[in-house]
Amino acid sequence: MSDVKFISADAFAAILKNDPNCCMIDVRTAAEHAACHVAGVELLPLQNFDAESVASSLKARAPNKPVYVLCKGGGRAKQAAEQLAAKVSSDIYVVEGGTDACSTIAGVPVNRGASNHMSLERQVRIAAGSFVVLGILLSILVNPAFVWFSAFVGAGLVFAGLTDTCAMGMLIARMPWNKV
Repeated sequence: MSDVKFISADAFAAILKNDPNCCMIDVRTAAEHAACHVAGVELLPLQNFDAESVASSLKARAPNKPVYVLCKGGGRAKQAAEQLAAKVSSDIYVVEGGTDACSTIAGVPVNRGASNHMSLERQVRIAAGSFVVLGILLSILVNPAFVWFSAFVGAGLVFAGLTDTCAMGMLIARMPWNKV
């Protein structure tokens, strides 16, 4: 078992420059990965992440080698890193700012696809906002009790913000349009 550590995108860029074959995992959706990803990163989406099988694979091909985990901004990478840290003795690093910081701030080489895919974060904002508006409209037009639907979505957003986990995001990540 190891601890999860954090590394800045600039420090990660320096490591990647010296070791372009370092162990990197991208835990975003396949569609996000197809749109833009750090060159050489392995895709293991968080919604399908099996820490046990990843740990077995890492032990076989890169024992005791540091592992760098990325996502869009760092939240999903932290969740995957915590799961993985319980299974391996390697150092596990979450790249702060994720793929966005690597490509825009640190100048890490990225591969960009032709996909103009919408980010998971943006999809969650659209879905949550739509549910809140729907609940309010239904409470005005059908029954005032529908306001509790909007309150439920709002409470879920507060919970997601406090715990840095998002059930709606994990559900949306499993939708067919987020697969390549």
